[in-house]
Amino acid sequence: METSGGIQASLPGRYATALFELARDAKAINAVESSLATVRAAIDDSADFKTLITSPLVSRGAAIKAVAAVATLLKLDATTSNFIGVLAENRRLAVLPQIIRAFRTLAANHRGETTAEVTSAHALTADQVTALKQSLRQRVGRDVSVDLNVDPTLLGGLVVRIGSQMIDSSIKTRLNSLAHAMKG
Repeated sequence: METSGGIQASLPGRYATALFELARDAKAINAVESSLATVRAAIDDSADFKTLITSPLVSRGAAIKAVAAVATLLKLDATTSNFIGVLAENRRLAVLPQIIRAFRTLAANHRGETTAEVTSAHALTADQVTALKQSLRQRVGRDVSVDLNVDPTLLGGLVVRIGSQMIDSSIKTRLNSLAHAMKG
């Protein structure tokens, strides 16, 4: 099995690696990645779906039925639908966001890209994402795939993680640094 920066060592990493290998063998990496992006958006946008994947009170049978219905509703590809069904069966839906992140990293590495996890205070526009990708490409010397997250507590600016490197230009961090400096 391929590993990428220790991804395989964690439980979500092992699931992501298994899904990636299934997708690669089926020549469906792009389809699975697209479906996982749809699932990620559903997790972010639907409190009910987030509860479904995180609540230990949801029975195994109910979770299996619910994710099958969600997969149909979201028009997920067969590989992703089956995979999420297996997660429900194994009571591992809670790690789905980490699996999605690890899969994106594996897919980006497969394409020769680097993955950057970007957190902003507000959702970025398509033009901002394009500009950010170009800026990061110049910095790291290769194409960069971005995993976008929104955290309103940042107030403004961005936090970018590429591997172990972190670029924090958030207003929250700047204010904290200023407060620390003023204390003496």
